[in-house]
Amino acid sequence: VRVAIDIKATPAKIWALLTNAADVPRWNSTVTEIEGRIAPGEQLKLKVPISRRTFKVRVDTFEPHTRLVWSDGSAAFKGVRTTTLAPKSDGSTTFAMEEVFTGFMLPLISRSLPDFKPVFEQYAADLKKEAERS
Repeated sequence: VRVAIDIKATPAKIWALLTNAADVPRWNSTVTEIEGRIAPGEQLKLKVPISRRTFKVRVDTFEPHTRLVWSDGSAAFKGVRTTTLAPKSDGSTTFAMEEVFTGFMLPLISRSLPDFKPVFEQYAADLKKEAERS
């Protein structure tokens, strides 16, 4: 699952929104709650409206203003979400977010997974709206 959108804001401004865990549920309708810090090696508890499950994600990569990767799961079933920010010559930024699922259980449960595309599109739209607020 992948989404990309151009945002009229700097990578620094967008990064500040993406990494302020306590503030994310205020502007992001796809996240109900985040416990923990979005920082290298940290583990977060993430709640979302489309699931009753609390996701326990680990921050695997933390490259300020550029790239954020977190993961949840094991060899049986694992999701890895990669967020990237690419500055453009006009001062805007391309935000991209991708989630890749792997694991030996994937073929057995893939049909029961929800369609994440609308959720990703809403996440990107919420981020754009917040980052472009004056």
